[in-house]
Amino acid sequence: MGRVTTGIDEGIAGSFRDPAGFVFRRDGVVYRHVARSYGPVYDHLMVSGLYDSLVRDGLLLPHEEVPAGLEDEQAHRILKPAQVPFISYPYEWCFSQLRDSALVTLDIQIRAVEFGMSLKDASAYNIQLHGGRPVLVDTLSFEEYEEGFPWVAYKQFCQHFLAPLALMALRDVTLGRLLEVHLDGIPLALAARLLPLRSRLRPGLAMHLFSHAKLQVRQAGKASTRKDFRGRMSRKGLLTILNNLRSTVSSLSWDPEVSEWSDYYQGESYDDAGFDSKKGLVAEYLRSVGPVEAWDIGTNTGEFTRIAAEQGVRVISIDSDPGAIEISYREVARSRDATVYPIVADVSNPSPASGWANTERMSLLDRGPTDAVIALALVHHLAITNNVPLSRLAEFFASLGKSLIIEYVPRADPKVERLLALRNHPFPGFNRDGFEKAFGRYFSIERAAPITNSGRRLYLMTRLSSASRQ
Repeated sequence: MGRVTTGIDEGIAGSFRDPAGFVFRRDGVVYRHVARSYGPVYDHLMVSGLYDSLVRDGLLLPHEEVPAGLEDEQAHRILKPAQVPFISYPYEWCFSQLRDSALVTLDIQIRAVEFGMSLKDASAYNIQLHGGRPVLVDTLSFEEYEEGFPWVAYKQFCQHFLAPLALMALRDVTLGRLLEVHLDGIPLALAARLLPLRSRLRPGLAMHLFSHAKLQVRQAGKASTRKDFRGRMSRKGLLTILNNLRSTVSSLSWDPEVSEWSDYYQGESYDDAGFDSKKGLVAEYLRSVGPVEAWDIGTNTGEFTRIAAEQGVRVISIDSDPGAIEISYREVARSRDATVYPIVADVSNPSPASGWANTERMSLLDRGPTDAVIALALVHHLAITNNVPLSRLAEFFASLGKSLIIEYVPRADPKVERLLALRNHPFPGFNRDGFEKAFGRYFSIERAAPITNSGRRLYLMTRLSSASRQ
């Protein structure tokens, strides 16, 4: 959610489209303004038992009502929701997180209908990871259910969830990144063209995606009003469709293959003593820094993220490999780890700001800076594979956090030799002296220790003030 200044402290731009209310930040705390026009629906939600049921089962973010200030006199209520420490977006999620988010959305809708209400939208952006599981964070997404009407958010659900999940499961997992381009969800006609022919044999996809796409084409340009749909679907029929849609989503699966990252910790990189040495140093450096939050960039499957989490650090666990993040997320979901937020992102091409005026969705970098950055076995990939000078890397890491735990991998390391063999440039500045000189312009090197039996070194650095860099 991007940010924009309004009359009430700091408005959050990602919520400006909703006539039912908006989100704002006051003194660093996020609040939700409930418009007077939405008041009767909000009151019905609270007395119907649906709110209590959803919160009890961890499907909806809880909130408390707080007194409105004088400047909020137009509000029906001001809500203070449980705070979500880190916002991520669907195009940054691995397959299982997107699927779990889809199932949470459907479970909420099915329960809402049973309580005489319905979700008026099914945006994937209304779901966030909280307490180790996806939850709905938009309390204003509900409306009262009217018998005879189909689900108004059915199309949105299929575009935000079903289409990308089908593409990720049946064509290529990286196609989830299409959500970065199609912020309103992947068009069903596009998904239908990209999916393999055999997917048409799946009854759920045949109905909810392929037939749905054809129906959209036939109805394109036709003017319809809400009353045109009155009486078309009974409550029983609606629940049947929702449960069928849930079965369709549940039937989609994807498992990561062995990639260049999944077995990184094995073999030539470290022996057992080296790996234990590296883990011990990372834990020691983290205790020395004592961060509240850290970004683990190039996290792989989260081995070192978990070391930080065990110390109570909130960790944004970042890797460009969907398979690595899939494994990390599954562990988060299994353990309900409330401190780890895995996302699929490439720091050489991080998620940009997007949406209206480039403010609705924050760039990855705008969601920083953080207290500490962990960058293990990463610099040689960025410097050699991506051809980023060490000076630029040092400047980049200095923009991200106050402290830096970073691993230097020497030229003689088998991994570096392999990378260099693929390039026709000698990279003369890639050596220990060049590394320390480049990072020394932006950081004070507090510690530097060898990793046992590897030739690698682990550094603890503290960012210099702007004045100190002169």
